[in-house]
Amino acid sequence: MNILGLGGLLGDAACAVLVDGELRAAVEEEKINHAARTGAMPRAAIRESLRIARVAPDKVNCVAVARPFAQGHEADFYVALREQFPHAEILVVEHHRAHAASAFFASPFERATVLTLDHAGDFRCGVRWSAEGSHIQPEKEWYFPDSFGRLYGAVTELLGFQSRADEHKVQWLSASGDGRFVDLFRTILANAPRIDTTYFDNGFTPAFHKKIGGAAGPLAAHIAHGLQVALEEAVLNLAGDGENLCVAGGMFLNAMLVDALERSGRFQNVFVQAAAGNAGTALGAAWHAWHQGHGKSAARHLGHSTLFLGPDYSAEEIKQVLENCKLPFRYQRSTDEMLSTAVRMLGENKIVAWMQGRMEFGPRALGNRSILASPLDPYSSENLNVYIKHREPFRKFAASVPAELASHYFETGPNARNLATVGRVRKEHEATFAEATLGRDMIRVHTVDAHENPLFHRLLLEAGKVTGLPVLYNTSFNLFGDPLVSAPRDAVRSFYSSGIDALFVGNFLLEK
Repeated sequence: MNILGLGGLLGDAACAVLVDGELRAAVEEEKINHAARTGAMPRAAIRESLRIARVAPDKVNCVAVARPFAQGHEADFYVALREQFPHAEILVVEHHRAHAASAFFASPFERATVLTLDHAGDFRCGVRWSAEGSHIQPEKEWYFPDSFGRLYGAVTELLGFQSRADEHKVQWLSASGDGRFVDLFRTILANAPRIDTTYFDNGFTPAFHKKIGGAAGPLAAHIAHGLQVALEEAVLNLAGDGENLCVAGGMFLNAMLVDALERSGRFQNVFVQAAAGNAGTALGAAWHAWHQGHGKSAARHLGHSTLFLGPDYSAEEIKQVLENCKLPFRYQRSTDEMLSTAVRMLGENKIVAWMQGRMEFGPRALGNRSILASPLDPYSSENLNVYIKHREPFRKFAASVPAELASHYFETGPNARNLATVGRVRKEHEATFAEATLGRDMIRVHTVDAHENPLFHRLLLEAGKVTGLPVLYNTSFNLFGDPLVSAPRDAVRSFYSSGIDALFVGNFLLEK
């Protein structure tokens, strides 16, 4: 049975393909088609996902679509699907149910509490679910406008950022604030999920502005900190306690919130579906169709595997792009030569772009579409943030480390494998990782398993052999608000538009 899942069609559109229950491909539209349109059929993502999965459109048995999926008349979208997939059943999946399926069926658990929270999806902004085997049932629902996502978006705008796009900036900014506004936001969320309209009602009220006592700009870090702390406490209360917790929805792209859940002790195990935003509903829609639409067995689909679900490119395809662009390159004849060259360059404090294998699904670079630097470079922070990424200094990059060695340097939770949480720097290594530290000792940690990403794992080990430190700073290979690079041409364009010193795309090396 071939099932195609579509999600995020009104923002962050994505496609996923299951073949006999196995997740073969998942791709976001904007990574393939940089001119993606909100509410349009994600044709590029569909085409690429089917190509990767080796499934023809007329062999698709079911198309599962996560709501909401159309800006205009939904019947028009339905007709377009029928035309493209003439032999497929069309199954519509409610938004938060798709989020819940994306979390539970990706997890290693046979039963769990599932919590889904976002801005608003089909009027609901949150649901707590009970999940076991193939079944997921709602226990409690929360409705817009009492939305944590709405409140977080309002603070994002208050601090001068763009709502529904820059919430991650508020999260990282919060690490440098103090507790002066924590009680204010606790009051706003005292009856969560209901939001106190004394201070927030279609925007922040005069009573709120009186409480903060001045313009928001100079107080931005402290406002962000107050919101983050109160939010973490409120979400913990909604989750309750138990053995296993699975989470998804845009709120759980907040890595500090995931860390709070992991460290709370209320659940023995916490699993976040790392593509937790709307794109991830494509996964959930497909899994819902497999399990509940067609009554198939409850096999775990991701568990401790990877999110490398996008396209990869052969040496011949890469070479053709480089030659068509008339670019000078060197071909590394072996993996050993490529790794040795990369480690040497990183040891010379060069910034290296690393494009290998299949593209990551979701918003984070996990070592296949990454920009890398050595923590031993005293200017790594300035080079990455100021001259390459052109972003605020409070937005820190991740430290990638072999999973089996992570505990030597960091304390971190299990979701670090997908960069979905934060860790703590061990005291004896605080000076080494000072440039990547958030607040006093928090750091974004990416643990790399040898079975999940053997090439990147080996690069880290080779760096450790030469420098004594098997850790590299890792930030996503994209520039100026662009999506993560996908194809070799994207990588070349970003390389020559930035201060990156060297690009490894497959075994091909480009230098400036």
